Amino acid sequence: MNIIFMGTPEYATDILSEILKAGINVVGVFTQPDKPVGRKQVLTPPHIKTFLNENYKDIPVFQPINLKEQETHEQIRSLKPDFIVVAAYGQILPKAILDIAPCINLHASILPKYRGASPIQSALLAGETTTGITAMLMDEGLDTGAMLAFAYTNCEDKTSGELFDELGKIAGELIVDVLQNFPTITPQPQDDTQATICKKIKKQSGLFSFDEDASQIYNKFRAYTPWPGIFLESGLKILSLKPLQMSGKSGEILEISKNGFVVACKSGALQILSLQEPSKKAVNATAYLNGKRLGIGDRIS
Repeated sequence: MNIIFMGTPEYATDILSEILKAGINVVGVFTQPDKPVGRKQVLTPPHIKTFLNENYKDIPVFQPINLKEQETHEQIRSLKPDFIVVAAYGQILPKAILDIAPCINLHASILPKYRGASPIQSALLAGETTTGITAMLMDEGLDTGAMLAFAYTNCEDKTSGELFDELGKIAGELIVDVLQNFPTITPQPQDDTQATICKKIKKQSGLFSFDEDASQIYNKFRAYTPWPGIFLESGLKILSLKPLQMSGKSGEILEISKNGFVVACKSGALQILSLQEPSKKAVNATAYLNGKRLGIGDRIS
């Protein structure tokens, strides 16, 4: 069995690692071009390229700017893949590539829910208790292809960063099973009436207010950790928190302890454990209060 793998971030690297451990022959890996990163705009390769350069130098890496180019189609055909496996690649596959070999996508939700760019974050925002991976045959739609198999996990009290790590390994185990048993699997069409669409996360997505319910803020915190984080209009970023069943006026400090302080929300409350002001170092919540000379009954804004 020869496969081409298409993926870019660490999530994709975890999946590829499981495929290689299973002894499946990877004839080529396609990933996004190197990009400038940070204030100094240092040209940086994708995570998966670095992984291959350090561990599997014999596997060719391709970084086309656009998958619509005829040259790229010919490159893929020349590798003679039996399957093309896709995980967080970052580009839509045109029909010319879909027709070369069965293309299997590992989508980080239980389809048809959360089609699109941010399935993990969207599941957490919605307060889902279970999420997982769907292996599906790709078509020209956005995550609309027939489903091949599922893997599930609990997502309560987990952040998106933790889930990305967990789902990468789960997806790797799932795709190995799907590839090895593909002839016996009957693809199941999705019920489009149950579909939901999720959009790309932007930095401004992390803006929140204590006028929201504590559960809603907690879900935002989990969804947007590690990026973009959650922050108030002032730019004050909350780095660690816990939801509590307390009540008071939104934004008011209800309780202070050595571990942090409790702030009332529209409904419920949050224990703030650590935070960070713009352009300053992260501090524990008690140190922040002391620096601002804030006490019980004062407001956080």
